[in-house]
Amino acid sequence: MTTYRALRIHLTDEGVTRAIEDRAMSELPDHDVLIRVHWSSLNYKDALSANGHKGVSRYYPHTPGIDAAGVVERDRSGQFQPGTQVAVIGFDLGMNTQGGFADYVCVPADWVVTLPTGLSMADSMRLGTAGVTAAYCLEKLIETGVRADDGPILVTGATGGVGSLAVHLLSTLGYKVTAVTGKTDAHDWLRQLGATDILPREALSEPDPKALRPAQFAGAIDTIGEHTLVNILKSLRFGGSVAACGIVGGTALPADIFPFILRGVNLLGVASADAPLDARTRVLAKYAGLWKLPLLSSMCDTLTLDELGPRIDAMLSGKIQRRALIRIAQD
Repeated sequence: MTTYRALRIHLTDEGVTRAIEDRAMSELPDHDVLIRVHWSSLNYKDALSANGHKGVSRYYPHTPGIDAAGVVERDRSGQFQPGTQVAVIGFDLGMNTQGGFADYVCVPADWVVTLPTGLSMADSMRLGTAGVTAAYCLEKLIETGVRADDGPILVTGATGGVGSLAVHLLSTLGYKVTAVTGKTDAHDWLRQLGATDILPREALSEPDPKALRPAQFAGAIDTIGEHTLVNILKSLRFGGSVAACGIVGGTALPADIFPFILRGVNLLGVASADAPLDARTRVLAKYAGLWKLPLLSSMCDTLTLDELGPRIDAMLSGKIQRRALIRIAQD
């Protein structure tokens, strides 16, 4: 094999172009572990990178794909035997390192996790960065004492990758879930995933001058930020916690101190891209066991590399409510 296929993003003065190109194997980064990619997934960061967003990927031409699962072809570090099924989730893959929308990736050994028994390569990508992030959020809530019988858990951005997986994960583990979405046509789907209640996006997205709101929720997973996050803090029960992992609604935090000193709430930051490798190993093992999601396969559409373009555009337009699993291997 001297060449491989990759989705390449070109950024010029005339705009962005995308094309599947044959590239020389010698053009891969010079890292220890060469992986033949079988599956990837489409995340919002990938869509931004594929649209020339230099806040995600500084250098173009570029191959996106922040997640990849496949089989080790060779490993100069000696940590992985050829043929081992592995995944790379996050780190710099698909950002400024050539990513998973390609037949091969070549990455540092400390980015690579061996897949646990019970979790297929395809399922690891149905989860991908979104599923790992949802799991980190739940772990943070559990660490602060949030339990299934403490009251409802709020999930914002509930039709997105992190949000939909969080809804299904929480419900699978016995939590009562209140999903927040602006998509009225997604209510039935969210209930299928396990949401017991649904709130419109506007219930939390507008500034609220009140220092506190009625104490409704034992915890929350927030993918939005800014005013939504502030209103969640005001709505938590005494000692409640919110795991914050997204900034779709903005990066500011226009909050005051009252929820913290009157209700003792906790604001928990979740940084998934650069979390230690053992954290990925831990949560993937949970997904292979006690946290196994019964509806995971049905939550995803399966696409080929050639079908990615329209899906990227639809994601950037906010028209997608299902995960996209990308089949890379041709055999």
